[in-house]
Amino acid sequence: MANEKPKNKDSIGRTFLVVFILCLVCSIVVAGSAVGLKPQQQEQIMLDKQRNILDVAGLLQPKMTASEINALYDSRITPKLLNFKTGELSDGKAKYDLNDELRSDETSIALSPAEDLAKIRRRANSAEIYLVKDDAGEVSKIILPVYGSGLWSIMYAFVAVDADGVTVRGITYYSHGETPGLGGEVDNPQWRAQWNGKKLFNEQGVAAIKVVRSGTTDSPYGIDGLSGATLTSNGIQSMFDFWLGDNGFGPFLKKVREGALKNG
Repeated sequence: MANEKPKNKDSIGRTFLVVFILCLVCSIVVAGSAVGLKPQQQEQIMLDKQRNILDVAGLLQPKMTASEINALYDSRITPKLLNFKTGELSDGKAKYDLNDELRSDETSIALSPAEDLAKIRRRANSAEIYLVKDDAGEVSKIILPVYGSGLWSIMYAFVAVDADGVTVRGITYYSHGETPGLGGEVDNPQWRAQWNGKKLFNEQGVAAIKVVRSGTTDSPYGIDGLSGATLTSNGIQSMFDFWLGDNGFGPFLKKVREGALKNG
């Protein structure tokens, strides 16, 4: 008995048990935090979306609080669901999620290589657009969501178009992964400002907006390309070629130019 060795309390089994218990506790804490914080995360996502829409509509003021943003959005912005096939507008869904729409063959279509100018592979059958009302309650602008491949990422933007269906009044890229100082200059206020007043279509109704090299933007359709970011600039051009075409907002904007929103 005097020579009996003490049992090794640090056995491999005991170590694995401790690790397992720690992992289980950590998993429960992380999962609980994720579930508990989800409502706040969803609220923040919605607030950020509203802020971007108000910004591109020219309505956002500096240092607005969350409640002020919510109130202004509710009073001036009306979401609508555009059916690409029919060109008709309906009341927006309570929760429209583009990623959810793109996952199903029932709510989206695959694009052929010839159709897929923006390199997005699929297009949802509907899009959530936003009508901007002026002080008199008339539609003054339309906010369109556009997206397409840049150099490193899918770039997502909102474009504000006058109720004439032709004139751009603003653009904001709210999500992208382009190189800072190069393709990331889509965030530069000076680059964004040049879009104001540019024309999406020529007098014949043909999509005419062009991202061109610096110094050749005198045309009402010309947008200065991003210096040193040719592939990002090409991506922006391809994005607009797609979304202004027959598979994008082209047919809807034709209806707008013909007066479809005058009563609405």
